[in-house]
Amino acid sequence: MLSRTILSVSVLALAGALFAAPTAAQSATHRDPAAHAGHDASLQVPAQRWATDAPLRAGMRNLREATETLNHYEMGHLDDVQRDNAVAKIDAAIQDMVAHCKLKPEADAALHGLLVRFIAGANAARAGTFSKAELAPMQEALTQYPRMFDDHDWSEVAH
Repeated sequence: MLSRTILSVSVLALAGALFAAPTAAQSATHRDPAAHAGHDASLQVPAQRWATDAPLRAGMRNLREATETLNHYEMGHLDDVQRDNAVAKIDAAIQDMVAHCKLKPEADAALHGLLVRFIAGANAARAGTFSKAELAPMQEALTQYPRMFDDHDWSEVAH
């Protein structure tokens, strides 16, 4: 039970970091927590897709794999251990992207808009309440990603 509490606290801290962790290179707008208030709203596709870096591309692939696992879990094809492994993969992918992605402030804000959907899904799975209601926004984020970011190796079908 203690490890689950520590993990929940870690995820809450990560979610807070997504919205409040400024760096010297970020704009004043990005440092403003209110700038992230609309992340759960519909995501806007930019006129020109944002550049990606290796940590972003790897992290999004890991999120896609974990989401597919949770899709199978939701259908009753997998057990709780496999669900927990998918949640751990989501947590690790997000932590890595937050720590290593170097994006322009607008692209960073758009990425946060995608990541909150995975955080919500992971939290629901961790709580044992994961359903299609949590899966759908995760799948939508995966659909939006290549529309927003220039990831030349991304395909609609997971490898």
